Amino acid sequence: MTLHPLLHEALAGVGDWDDYERVLATLTESYRPPPVRMEALSVPGPAGDVPLRLYHPERSPSPKPGLLWVHGGGFSGGSVDMPEADVVARELADRAGALVVTVDYRLAGPDTRFPAGLDDVQAAWSWFTDRADDYGVDRSRLQLGGCSAGGNLAVAAARREVDAGRPGPAGLLLGYPALHFPTPAVEGLRVDELPEILRFTADHMLGVLEGYLGRIHDIPVEAMPGLGSVEGLPPTRLELSGIDELRGSGELFARQLRSVGVPVVTDIADGLPHGHLNIPPVPALPEIDRSLARLAEALRSGPSA
Repeated sequence: MTLHPLLHEALAGVGDWDDYERVLATLTESYRPPPVRMEALSVPGPAGDVPLRLYHPERSPSPKPGLLWVHGGGFSGGSVDMPEADVVARELADRAGALVVTVDYRLAGPDTRFPAGLDDVQAAWSWFTDRADDYGVDRSRLQLGGCSAGGNLAVAAARREVDAGRPGPAGLLLGYPALHFPTPAVEGLRVDELPEILRFTADHMLGVLEGYLGRIHDIPVEAMPGLGSVEGLPPTRLELSGIDELRGSGELFARQLRSVGVPVVTDIADGLPHGHLNIPPVPALPEIDRSLARLAEALRSGPSA
């Protein structure tokens, strides 16, 4: 599998995140977000209020499906403003007629190591399950998901709910999650075509882990939930990036789920790098639209549909 020709050309010479964002802005300048209403509020968390954004569709069934969606960024970066949060939430709310909620969780740093972000995600999930009826959301269709590090936090929060004997999410919707350390290898990846900032080498992942935990030993299962039990987790939809060293983590997680009888569906966005859902959907990159369409269908009908 090779990098999409448009991206191969556009990403040549990209050296930092500013370069990358400028390239993406040019590639996606024609994109217009769907008409959804965004509402900001805060809910109680273990270390103070947790800011949320609620994306209300213009048209929806009654009751409607719901999704708590968690952005990525290596645990120490990213925000609810990035396309992986804001654009994805708008697209899924509109396409699925769902209430989508994003979480402005605490990012990892010297004073906010693991499990600070996970605690915030769990607080947001508890609030959503408690208030679902108030927002016309069908509790039986309330799902949890996220991308990259956000996918990790979503799985870890679901694991907590299952272990505590509480009703967990109806499904997990995950984009290219980072669930294992070390990351399982994938043969034949043409990652040499990617700029360094889109690589996930062993050294890079070691730095991500240290930034999240503050150490590189005694790794809690909650920090890398693919290392623990997957029994009892809900049906799962995985959208993986084709040219991505973290693809091995998503593929192994799918095998783990199947090994214990959890329904799972996996799709791969051909020719796209890690974080392809951080690129707004445009006709020149149709795999992004296809990933969003599959996630929206899983939100409407269930992850294993």
